[in-house]
Amino acid sequence: MSRRLPPLNSLKVFEAAARHLSFTRAAEELFVTQAAVSHQIKSLEEFLGLKLFRRRNRSLLLTEEGQSYFLDIKDIFTSISDATNKVLERGSKGALTISLSPSFAIQWLVPRLSDFNEKHPDIDVRIKAVDLDEGSLTDDVDVAIYYGRGHWSGLCAHKLYQEYLVPVCSPTLLTGSKPLRSLDDLQFHTLLHDTSRKEWKNFVRHYHIGDTNVNQGPIFSHSTMVLQAAVHGQGIALGNNVLAQPELDAGRLVCPFDEVLLSNNSFYLVCQENQVEAGRIQIFRDWMLEKAHKEQEDIGDDLPILSD
Repeated sequence: MSRRLPPLNSLKVFEAAARHLSFTRAAEELFVTQAAVSHQIKSLEEFLGLKLFRRRNRSLLLTEEGQSYFLDIKDIFTSISDATNKVLERGSKGALTISLSPSFAIQWLVPRLSDFNEKHPDIDVRIKAVDLDEGSLTDDVDVAIYYGRGHWSGLCAHKLYQEYLVPVCSPTLLTGSKPLRSLDDLQFHTLLHDTSRKEWKNFVRHYHIGDTNVNQGPIFSHSTMVLQAAVHGQGIALGNNVLAQPELDAGRLVCPFDEVLLSNNSFYLVCQENQVEAGRIQIFRDWMLEKAHKEQEDIGDDLPILSD
């Protein structure tokens, strides 16, 4: 059996008018004209086949039927309002799942996460470390950190940093048997590679470094591993400025040269386009962007760029 419901917009108008006992105040609350209120009340009365209001001495009164009807429905509207507020509140609280690479999680996010937790204790952050992104978010992920050019179909991407690559090594290599004093001294040391040898090849070509064998040295699948190899004096890494910064700040790594290489890729915070303004997602996004922009170093626009 189908449920017989009155025009819901007319019902909303009736509830406001009955609560205020005024068409004028109901119109102000609902941001409509008084004539629109009168029209909706008339529509509801026609549907019910009875009068809900009567006017007397410039005042508005409920009929006996109207009073009974209002008492029955007012708690329903209160329940709907409470349920709506609860859903909206839940959007800015609860669990937030973040998908990102293990290297970015370890080197950047985890050390800063206590600040977010202190500011937003109602949001339960869950970290999901993944080796590669697929260019799309699964249903169990709210926000992700991608590394690339910033173009992923159906996703809203916010650039976190201007990315660049810089040689980094253990301080022990500066004073060893083959000290690093110029780029030409790279030929005497092991080059450490992150994923492939492409970055070192571009660096050597851009700076016209002779006698450096970029086809030697180990290749690591994660940026954190190549940085740790450099920390332990196993060679020189071409470090990502964001991921290498904790080791540089702690003095475990140093930059032996001033030369850097801009990257075509950067780290981006991404989320679904239809969720960019959703409660806890927006809160986390704003926090990350503020952190990144405060820490961003301006290195200029006239630096060589890593070629494809």
